[in-house]
Amino acid sequence: MNTHLSDNGFDHPVGIYDLHCHSNHSDGELDVATLIERAKSRGVTCLSITDHDTVSAYRVIESLDHGDMRIIPGIEFSTFWRKIGVHVLGLHIDPECYSIVEGEAQQRRNRAKRARQIAERLGKLGLGNLLGPVEVLAGDRPVGRPHFATQMVRNGQVWDMREAFTRYLGDGRPGDVKCLWPGMETIIDWIKKAGGVAVLAHPLKYRLTHTRLRLLLEDFKQMGGGGIEVISGRQETHVSHQLASLSTESGLLASCGSDFHRECQPWADLGCNGSLPKQCVPVWHDW
Repeated sequence: MNTHLSDNGFDHPVGIYDLHCHSNHSDGELDVATLIERAKSRGVTCLSITDHDTVSAYRVIESLDHGDMRIIPGIEFSTFWRKIGVHVLGLHIDPECYSIVEGEAQQRRNRAKRARQIAERLGKLGLGNLLGPVEVLAGDRPVGRPHFATQMVRNGQVWDMREAFTRYLGDGRPGDVKCLWPGMETIIDWIKKAGGVAVLAHPLKYRLTHTRLRLLLEDFKQMGGGGIEVISGRQETHVSHQLASLSTESGLLASCGSDFHRECQPWADLGCNGSLPKQCVPVWHDW
């Protein structure tokens, strides 16, 4: 692949790296084949499908044609830091490594238990027993909050998924159950044992003060974390440079991705994240 030399001496491959997106193997809208075709049509040159707590997409991907686009195996694990729910990407992992396979199984059990708790909480609010319909909706895939939101829209209990999260399922709302996830150090260990790099996903999404975010990054690195997502979807340039500075100051590699879930969200479409600021050391630098 052609490269150019950035101002700080690091090689940045020419092309679009989207290292954070979701298929219908978790809470994404598209099947893996359609997702890959959309990524190719958007000019993505390197793609990582990072479904929530599962690598099942990689059990079908070998039979698909992804042309010249490079596929980097990945996953997005749910965890917590100081009682705050956070997400950690595992990039460049071996999906068949025992730590990932066992971690995936554990998270599936956690998600099943979490789904029961969410259903109980929502039931107490007068929304009825949503668990059965939600399990049918999810099929053989783990139940997540978007499945509850979709069912609530179908039931006419909310206008749309945004309202479902704002009123019932978003951070701090009754359906937000976090305590079941393994701690961040455990998640990072699973990723490292699989040969991957642990990357803190969408760091601004946790709504931390600058001081608290720095503290999170310090703990993350001390536990073995290797990177931070500098770009998440389409964002303002000054935000990217703010996070690039945090990446440089903390000694964490920089990653980028769209966090794509569905076609109706242009701010998170595949490849819309663009390129990292030049001062960044990209997470793929040694791949």
